[in-house]
Amino acid sequence: MSNIELPATGNTVGADLEKIPVNDLLAQLGVQADQGLSSAEAQQRFAQYGPNALVEKEESLTAKILGHFMGPIAYMIEAAALVSAIIGHWDDFAIISFLLLFNVGLEMWQDRKASNALAELKKGLALETTVMRDGTWQTLGAATLVPGDIIKIRLGMVVPADVRMVSGDYASIDQSALTGESLPVAKKVGDGGYSGSMVKQGEMVCVVINTGSNTLFGRTAKLVAGAGAVSHAQKAMFQIGNFLIILAVLLALIMVAVRVYHDIVIADDWDVNDALGILQFVLVLLVASIPVAMPTVFSMTMALGALQLSKEKAIVSKLSAIEEMAGVDILCSDKTGTLTKNQLTLAEPILIAGNDAQDCILAAALASNIEDKDAIDTAVISALKDQSTLNNWKKLKFLPFDPVSKRTAANVTDPAGKAFVVTKGAPQAIVDIVKPSAEVAQQVKDIVAALAAKGSRALGVARSEDDGVTWSLLGVLPMFDPPRDDSKRTIDNAREKGVQVKMITGDDTAIAIETARQLGMGTNILAAADAFPKDMDPNNVPSEIVDLIERADGFARVFPEHKYAIVKALQSRGHLVAMTGDGVNDAPALKQADCGTAVSGATDAARGAAALILTAPGLSVINSAIDEARRIFGRITSYTIYRVALTMDIMFLVVLSTIFLGFTPLTPIMIVAMSLLDDVPIMAIAYDNTPVSEKPIRWKMPRLLGVSAVLGLFSIVESFGLLLIGMEVLSDPLQQEFFGLATQTQLQTLMFLQLVAGGHLLLFVTRTERWFFLRPFPAAPLFLTILFTQILAVLMCRFGWLVDPISWMLIGWIWAYNLVWMFLLGAVRLITERYVDYRTERHLKSLGVVNQLLQMHG
Repeated sequence: MSNIELPATGNTVGADLEKIPVNDLLAQLGVQADQGLSSAEAQQRFAQYGPNALVEKEESLTAKILGHFMGPIAYMIEAAALVSAIIGHWDDFAIISFLLLFNVGLEMWQDRKASNALAELKKGLALETTVMRDGTWQTLGAATLVPGDIIKIRLGMVVPADVRMVSGDYASIDQSALTGESLPVAKKVGDGGYSGSMVKQGEMVCVVINTGSNTLFGRTAKLVAGAGAVSHAQKAMFQIGNFLIILAVLLALIMVAVRVYHDIVIADDWDVNDALGILQFVLVLLVASIPVAMPTVFSMTMALGALQLSKEKAIVSKLSAIEEMAGVDILCSDKTGTLTKNQLTLAEPILIAGNDAQDCILAAALASNIEDKDAIDTAVISALKDQSTLNNWKKLKFLPFDPVSKRTAANVTDPAGKAFVVTKGAPQAIVDIVKPSAEVAQQVKDIVAALAAKGSRALGVARSEDDGVTWSLLGVLPMFDPPRDDSKRTIDNAREKGVQVKMITGDDTAIAIETARQLGMGTNILAAADAFPKDMDPNNVPSEIVDLIERADGFARVFPEHKYAIVKALQSRGHLVAMTGDGVNDAPALKQADCGTAVSGATDAARGAAALILTAPGLSVINSAIDEARRIFGRITSYTIYRVALTMDIMFLVVLSTIFLGFTPLTPIMIVAMSLLDDVPIMAIAYDNTPVSEKPIRWKMPRLLGVSAVLGLFSIVESFGLLLIGMEVLSDPLQQEFFGLATQTQLQTLMFLQLVAGGHLLLFVTRTERWFFLRPFPAAPLFLTILFTQILAVLMCRFGWLVDPISWMLIGWIWAYNLVWMFLLGAVRLITERYVDYRTERHLKSLGVVNQLLQMHG
């Protein structure tokens, strides 16, 4: 056997060994069914293929921790903290370090809550199995199995590897976690079985064809390990941070160059102390401009959103998924157990020889065995209006289902002691034993075809009064998995929010189409095997297949690679995709999706791969998650516009006044205090009242930075204008006396208060896309924290805490000036956004006309 050449990869093994006849299969694997492999051969193959286990690349705790300290904003914050420590600015160092560590701690806490998907997948593998080695049956660890091993599977076992059935009568295997099929599948000699599936009935001898990462289970785990999309919030944070950092560094360099030129060339007065003074001031200015609190604000806002969702039976294991949900425009939903109840249900029986529907159901129930917990038997017995009547009949003999006869049967006596036989099973199998007229046989065939077209299964029921000599065909029982009561409403609500719902299921196409019809979804459901080439790389889906995926309303008969490929393909076209699922087969797609959602009752592997875990049945909470996500996105957008505009205001004011007026409007301690007064209370924006967008919303950086830049420009005019007014007042003794402004240090206090007050009034302008005095009004936590901050700033300026004191009159003038500008900035924002949106709309219309003309020409 040592010379046997086996394919080296799982895909090749599957292609060669899943279809060939069993005798050819055993010959190719170099094994005899009654002998198994020798220990020496098994050891040699073990060396070639490795253990029958999932190999996971572990990330050290140190690497995980360090990962939270990486990125443009993090690097600048860390550099600022380091320089603060070097030059002895310990207050700056403490503030910066606290915010950095707080944000890292929050992210690590969320990461710790998330389960490890690969670890949960490994738990699904069988631990021990019965294998034939050296001609004898042995109990060995499942990890020792190799291709060619002969194993035995029986009721209650987890199939330990991908196998083909070699001998035995019958086995019923639940492989729904891998394939999405709603019912256990009957297996006979020659059929295949997947690693990780559960044996529900029967016992068979099998030969192993794939192990470890080469199994369907293992390939699923590989997809999980390689799946994952970068958070759009992270991308946005990097872009915003880079914009602010580049702007701040450029302005700082300009200011330093001017200062150095003035001190060296013009004043000819330069020493080390001057250099240190410039360095200290630039450092503090950079600290004020770098969005130190941005990651914290983002994280807190999403963490509070996660807390809100937890009250609605949804657990968030990945914070960024909340923000992603705001932009989701396609929801790929599993069918079985998500859109449907995952409970076989009987419809009204179609009677043939029977006279009463309940009598027909009773006959089928007597031919069932509740102890087996078979899905079909359970559905039949549950359809009885009075199940206690079963106790009136005595079951003498029961024949369980087998794949040859395709039916069950029972010998029964009624309460009067009369004996009869009942049977239920595949309609054709029942027709074969009843032998009805050709007309009745055709009638049954037509009924089954009609039910199949609607996605319903059919079960034939017959009764014999003479111990099986002659039979009466009572009727046909339609069986289906009904939609959940809330599914249609959930889908309709999602559509109203601009989200398209696609069904992704492992069930047959007819079943998927009928379910979609009942839910009011599109019925363009495609079979995955027809749509996807067999050797397609799920990470590189051809464009024509992507077009097909975009147009389709759903897919049936899908495997894990198909689900993953569907999500990946939609993402390649710019869609934000939410994916729901509950099985191992869903795990790769759940992890790859922008918002993977594990539904109630999901496997540990699915929960481990998902970013959102539903603990209540159904999808209704998805709509709540979308609403909450869009509120959160609105809060983050408000903060971003505010932060960019305010940073521009501070930086340009300091640099322009230093260059052109030779005056420093803020002291280092003022900048540090202003950074605290502006940013720390702003974290309360996470509690703000925010309207819910009617459509998916995303990061539109040109629009966001454009609006921010315009508001920043007008804020600079506001601040610089007040500075010029203050300098004019200082030049006129009469105005000094009237306004109570006498010194340049008081002018610095004036500018400090203007920036603190104006900054928070600017937030009221940016927090909604309407006038700031219209609903929704600011939430109490946000309003009260800003009110407290403003009172503190006013008291600092009046009584001289860290700044030179100014009069109550001057404080009043500053506030009046800011309030006037608040209305001006509100109008500027509305005009700017309308102009940008109008230009965008015109641009899109122009593109549409051009595309239409090109298509007509083509």
